[in-house]
Amino acid sequence: MGLVLWHSLFLFLSLVSSSWSLNSDGRALLALSKNLILPSSIKSSWNASDTTPCNWTGISCGKRNNVVSLDLTSSGVSGSLGVQIGLLKYIQVIILLNNSISGPIPQELGNCSMLEQLDLSENFLSGEIPESLSNLKKLSSLSLYTNSLSGEIPEGLFKNQFLQDVYLNENKLSGSIPLSVGETTSLRSFWLMHNALSGGLPDSIGNCTKLEELYLLDNRLSGSLPKTLSYVKGLKVLDATGNSFTGDIDFSFENCKLEKFILSFNQMRGGIPARLGNCSSLTELALVNNSFSGQIPASLGLLSNLTLLMLSQNSLSGSIPPEIGNCRLLEWLELDHNMLEGTVPKELANLRHLQKLFLFENRLTGEFPEDIWSIRYLRSVLIYSNGFTGKLPLKLAELKLLENITLFDNFFTGVIPPGLGVNSPLQQIDFTNNSFTGGIPPYICSRKRLRVLILGFNLLNGSIPSNVADCPGLERIILKNNDLTGPIPHFRNCARLGYMDFSHNSLSRDIPASLGKCINTTMINWSGNKLVGPIPPEIGNLVNLGVLNLSQNSLHGALPAQVSSCSKLYILDLSFNSLHGSALMTVSSLKLLAHLRLQENKFSGGLPDSLSQLVMLLELQLGGNILGGSIPSSLGKLIKLIALNLSSNGLVGDLPTPLGNLVELQSLDLSVNNLTGGLGALGTLHSLHALNLSYNRFSGPVPEYLLKFLNSTPSSFNGNSGLCVSCHDSDSSCKRSDVLKPCGGSGKKGIKRRFKVALIILGSLFIGAVAVLILCCILLQNRDSKTKSEETISNLLEGSSSKLNEIIEKTENFDDKYVIGTGAHGTVYKATLNSGEVFAIKKLAISARSSSYKSMIRELKTLGKVRHRNLIKLKEFWVRGDSGFILYDFMEHGSLYDVLHRIRTPSLDWSMRYNIALGTAHGLAYLHHDSVPAIIHRDIKPSNILLNKDMVPRIADFGIAKIMDQCSAAPQSTGVVGTTGYMAPGMHDANRAGLFHQKQYQDRRLQLRRRPARADNGKDSGGSLVPGEHGHCRLGAPRPERH
Repeated sequence: MGLVLWHSLFLFLSLVSSSWSLNSDGRALLALSKNLILPSSIKSSWNASDTTPCNWTGISCGKRNNVVSLDLTSSGVSGSLGVQIGLLKYIQVIILLNNSISGPIPQELGNCSMLEQLDLSENFLSGEIPESLSNLKKLSSLSLYTNSLSGEIPEGLFKNQFLQDVYLNENKLSGSIPLSVGETTSLRSFWLMHNALSGGLPDSIGNCTKLEELYLLDNRLSGSLPKTLSYVKGLKVLDATGNSFTGDIDFSFENCKLEKFILSFNQMRGGIPARLGNCSSLTELALVNNSFSGQIPASLGLLSNLTLLMLSQNSLSGSIPPEIGNCRLLEWLELDHNMLEGTVPKELANLRHLQKLFLFENRLTGEFPEDIWSIRYLRSVLIYSNGFTGKLPLKLAELKLLENITLFDNFFTGVIPPGLGVNSPLQQIDFTNNSFTGGIPPYICSRKRLRVLILGFNLLNGSIPSNVADCPGLERIILKNNDLTGPIPHFRNCARLGYMDFSHNSLSRDIPASLGKCINTTMINWSGNKLVGPIPPEIGNLVNLGVLNLSQNSLHGALPAQVSSCSKLYILDLSFNSLHGSALMTVSSLKLLAHLRLQENKFSGGLPDSLSQLVMLLELQLGGNILGGSIPSSLGKLIKLIALNLSSNGLVGDLPTPLGNLVELQSLDLSVNNLTGGLGALGTLHSLHALNLSYNRFSGPVPEYLLKFLNSTPSSFNGNSGLCVSCHDSDSSCKRSDVLKPCGGSGKKGIKRRFKVALIILGSLFIGAVAVLILCCILLQNRDSKTKSEETISNLLEGSSSKLNEIIEKTENFDDKYVIGTGAHGTVYKATLNSGEVFAIKKLAISARSSSYKSMIRELKTLGKVRHRNLIKLKEFWVRGDSGFILYDFMEHGSLYDVLHRIRTPSLDWSMRYNIALGTAHGLAYLHHDSVPAIIHRDIKPSNILLNKDMVPRIADFGIAKIMDQCSAAPQSTGVVGTTGYMAPGMHDANRAGLFHQKQYQDRRLQLRRRPARADNGKDSGGSLVPGEHGHCRLGAPRPERH
């Protein structure tokens, strides 16, 4: 009886316990929460004492209390997703979007066979996409974007007829797109962007006839886009930006429903199909940075819903179709970096919603349509590097949204609208290299948002507005090469100002002490002005300063000691001022200095040993001071030096042996000092290209390696009577040296000296005996000697007189209407002879009665023998009275200057520009290294580079500067020889003209001038080629977001 009672009690308690226990889905969720870390607000509702989880936060149940939905979007969940997720047999929706879940996706998730929506996006999941997800046959939406998933996309994932949306973007997926994608015939959205997928887009994609969105951007896909995409009639978005797709756009575009068609940054080619005009729903068309060619189809004007048209960085040619003006909703028009020609159609002014207009780097010409400046929504107008002309209208200043206007390298004229900046929130202005006149608008920074102001290479005058110095956001200001006057304004709000270039104007007065407020400035170039007074000590506040160039002013006083606080300086140029004191002690602590230029001042105090601390120094220019003392041995520690100039400093003593350690040295000038001893220390300097030792007291033999300078620049040794050349008996050229005597032999010096005395005595007696006879001969023959000399010498090179007479006849005695060029040494005329031959003839002003006339004729004979493909051949020469005539072949395309500075055919593509630069370099190399004797051009510039009918460059006027120096009728080259703006920096002093490696500098200047630019305004562009001077920070065109 008792046993039966206990059994009944046990059954009763079991039934009661079973009615109170949590169901299986609830237990699975509790087990899941052991790895999935829930915030306390959620965990508190997940109560184990409940019979079902249906009231738990984030949980939804069906009719039988089975969990059908788990949604913890943006709930702060972390931890990992455990295998228990596979126990939820009836779950239909799992959304864990935007949490911090990490680890892999469990394979057990494939057991949730009822699952329709899976969203694990925006977490930190890693590992591969499990193959088991292929078991989810009812899945319609899969979102795994913005995780760190890797590996390949499972092939079986797409064997699901219900799958509509797949978002796998922003992971690390690799491999190819599965061929099985075509089996998912219900697919609507397929997002794969920002992965590392490779291979091609399968042809089977054409089976996805319901596809509306296909995002492939930023992968490594290649091959052609499949033609089968034409079968996807409902496609609205195709974005394949940033891959390596090739081939043409070969779609039919019939019944086109495209809204966004974006193929930018690929390798596609061919023309832009006119059939795109059928896509009337298109709002965005972007084909940036491909190899599309041909013309822009006029049919694009049919796209009335278009808001964005981006065709930049291709090879499109022809004109801009005026039909584009029919796209009335267009907000962004980007056609830059093409080969478009002609004028901008006035119909573009119909684009009343236009915000951004990018036409830069084309070949567009003519006046820019004035009505475009009336589009009130304009924010950015970037039309630089074209051939636009005309003036800016006053209405430009009325644009209330304008932020960026970049017009550099055009031909705009007139004044900048005075009201510019008053109404517009301007951030960037770049008008460089035009012909603007008048003043800088006085309120250009009224809205306090201006970051970049670049107005260099114009004809602006007046003063710098004080408004500019009170512009809190200003980062970069370049006003160089204008005609600005007055003082530099006092800086009041310049904490962000990093770059200031006011060089080559006529700014005057003192440097404002308020400059010290610009604490983030990295570059100051105020060279070539009329600044006076001392350098303010506040300069020491500029602790980030890397470049300070105050050269070519009238500054005086000592270099302030506070400069030593500018520890980041790597270029310091104070040359051509009147500064004094012992500056070298001050700068010796600037450990990063690479270029120190203090020449042509009044610095004193010798060369301190502390200079050896500047171990990064590449250039040390100290010529033309009053340093005094000797050259310290410690200078030999500056082993990176490329250029050293200590000329005209009153230095004494011998050359220290450690100078031989400067094996990188290319340019050395020690001229005009009182240095003594031998040159042995220089014998190891095998990198030297320029040397000047003239006017010292050196003695002894010239080291063998330096003998090459006797041929190229013999004047480098002038004024050193003790120097000699060690000659071998077989070396006849050494004995004929006009500059240095051969060194004497050993052992017989006393005998030779006595023999010389005897010869002097005997010679004196003989000279006395014949002196009267010589005097009589001179008196009798003096009248005829000059005439005979002229006739004899001129016959050395005279051409046919009949040809000269015909030239005079054909040019109507050198009438101005036949002038094709003028230069420093003469005028060039074009002459067409009866034979049909066309020549260029240069008329020079010379004097046959000059004492150097013979030397001049010898030079011309030498030039007449020079033969090189890239050098103009001197054909014939005549002298008539005080005029010389040099005959050359006529060059059909004129000079490189003509082609660069005038909008005309032929235009120069980059291949032609490269060949011109290469040919010029070959010609210069021949003159410098292969011609005997070597010839230094001294005036290489675009106008001295002529182009024949095949655009082959030929250098002209080589050797002419030297010839004219020898002719008293020509202006003497006692100053600078060459054209300002193309001379090497070291050429500003005629006494050290050979110091700088002119060939390298001239080649670099020509490279920089191989783009169309405004004519040289006659001012020296001066100094060094400091990187970034023109801000092509101003690649100022901020690039649009990639589409």
